[in-house]
Amino acid sequence: MASRSTQILEAAARVIARRGVRGLRVEELAAEAGVSTALIYYHFKDRTGILRQTLEFINDRAERYTTERDPDAEPLSPREELDHTLLLELQDTTEVRENSSAWGELRASAVFDEELREDLARATLVWVQEVAALLGQVRPMAPAVALAAAAERLTALLEGLSMRWLSGTLQIGHARVLMAEAIEVELARLGR
Repeated sequence: MASRSTQILEAAARVIARRGVRGLRVEELAAEAGVSTALIYYHFKDRTGILRQTLEFINDRAERYTTERDPDAEPLSPREELDHTLLLELQDTTEVRENSSAWGELRASAVFDEELREDLARATLVWVQEVAALLGQVRPMAPAVALAAAAERLTALLEGLSMRWLSGTLQIGHARVLMAEAIEVELARLGR
């Protein structure tokens, strides 16, 4: 069974995904999580604490579902690892849908919330650096600045494709094809 704080964070991701950051009310979150509002304040102090920890939670959850593998499976090549990591952000599961929707809602709210903007910028930087490291494993001779630029383009594209898929304007299969093609283009560019 999940800890109370994890239970609350799972509920927060669901509420943010459905209603957005502005729609996050502590009372509604308490009802969704099946806990008291006092317990939420005990664990997270205030609304900003809830948002910060929810951002951290969805990042950790995304890392889990993009990196977990069968321990008996053959190790992936660097290229397979790159494809695997990015394309798993486009899978039709409740967890990915909630994560992607909540991430988009947090990003939209960061336009008006400077504290949230700083937290989101840090989280985005970490993600870009992780993708740049994966690209560097495939193209070890590529300059760091080129790896960072390619990672920035790929992560931005992935966010856009995800939002289009979630909003019903793009089929998931087509989104995955577009992402795979973009990875190919970036790797070719890095290989020059």
